[in-house]
Amino acid sequence: MYRKVEDFLQDWNHEMEGTLRVLKAMTDEKLNQSIVDGHNTLGWLGWHLATAPAFFCGEVGLTVTPAGGPKDVPNNAEEIVQAYKKISEDVIQEVRTFTDGQLEETVQSFGGQIQRGTLLRKMIDHQTHHRGQMTVLLRQAGLKVPGVMGPTREEQM
Repeated sequence: MYRKVEDFLQDWNHEMEGTLRVLKAMTDEKLNQSIVDGHNTLGWLGWHLATAPAFFCGEVGLTVTPAGGPKDVPNNAEEIVQAYKKISEDVIQEVRTFTDGQLEETVQSFGGQIQRGTLLRKMIDHQTHHRGQMTVLLRQAGLKVPGVMGPTREEQM
């Protein structure tokens, strides 16, 4: 739960850098990599990270526009990276319009009342969850896995 806008912005900036490292590790040729047929692909997960902040921001009362719809997954890894960069910067600009007090206000979301600061924390947690899934798919695809919360095996070799 965030009570201060600056605390969220500090965490978002840090997590954004880690997510960008993961997204930049994708290649066009491996965007269709999935753990098994019928499951989310590397490209879908990357695109989801580039579009989902619009949903979370909408839930807290902010307007952030994604580069495309959830099903409009590009065939180009760099397009996903650029879409994520754009939406991440938009999140920063929009959240800066909040006062600290507004983070403690409740909004209707996920079937109940929730504080804006809690929902912003959920947005970061959601990103971390899918970023972790992506690291598994990167390794499965034979791509270099970047360190996010510490060094990876590839970085230690």
